[in-house]
Amino acid sequence: MPNHAILIYENGGPEVMRLESVPVPELAPNEVLVHHQAIGLNFSDINVRRGGFYKMIRNGLEVSFPLGLGNEAAGIVEAVGDAVTDFKPGDPVAYGGMHGQFFEDTGAYCTRRAVPEDRLVSIPDGVSFEEAAAVLLKGSTASLIINKLHTPNAGDKILIHTAASGVGSLLCQWANHLGATVIGTVGSPAKAEIAKQNGCHHIISYRETDFVKEVASLAPEGLTAVYDGVGKDTFHASIPLLGQFGKAINYGNASGPVAPIDVQLLAVRSLSVARAGVTGHIGTKDALRKVAAELFELVHKRVLRPRIEKVYDLKDAADAHRDAEAARYSGSLILKP
Repeated sequence: MPNHAILIYENGGPEVMRLESVPVPELAPNEVLVHHQAIGLNFSDINVRRGGFYKMIRNGLEVSFPLGLGNEAAGIVEAVGDAVTDFKPGDPVAYGGMHGQFFEDTGAYCTRRAVPEDRLVSIPDGVSFEEAAAVLLKGSTASLIINKLHTPNAGDKILIHTAASGVGSLLCQWANHLGATVIGTVGSPAKAEIAKQNGCHHIISYRETDFVKEVASLAPEGLTAVYDGVGKDTFHASIPLLGQFGKAINYGNASGPVAPIDVQLLAVRSLSVARAGVTGHIGTKDALRKVAAELFELVHKRVLRPRIEKVYDLKDAADAHRDAEAARYSGSLILKP
């Protein structure tokens, strides 16, 4: 049966991505052969392709080429190893990451993949393959923030940068559902409309308005929390906007990594800073399946509404990366084998 994968032989721009024919994987006893129906594109895929961002946390480990890209996909079980007990051929399943960090064991950009049984979750009725591929990894990041780092409450005022992005959209929807007042930043009028649909009460176009001044006027007593997926360009500027005991949470680096922080600057209002790392949140089988069950239930109830912005053929994955890097679209980008 035909099998294809996107591989890179060196780090670089989208042009280093190649679609190649590869063998269908042979299964270990604990593995499941998944025929992908939808593959989620995440910014971590771009970081792996570029090669720079993860160097600081690789502890000197060298990258082995050729390297497959991608951490997240949904599909149909095609075969199972001898020791597999939780799944059978025909089951709809999804996964987000393997056993390590997101620069390790990548390779979701392919037609078929052998996936360890303990990294798979079942997709329930009422959730499509595209929704599962769009929500599992991004939603796990949102779950980590909402359930572990700062849970929004009624009366909270929260700033969410890139309120129309994949994770940002889910955070806006979830925080609104829990009763918080949501202030969102966006980069265009089209994205402002999406942010409104996501439940933002106040929307700031950062290209037209100084978001610091605007947020200070909307929350003169200070924010309860900031959820930031932008990084270098926004994180430090957002910290002074926090009120007493406020929390600044960074979960992404779209503009570059956050510069070091002088913790003494947090003392005046007893502020806290956190960096979300989703791997530990879904690191075990039970943790992953608990998080997935909550996410899929919220999707089924339409509390969370993953926005599928554009679907690309797998062969056009480089174009998808170019569009993601240029922020041409909001929401999730999906690859189809």
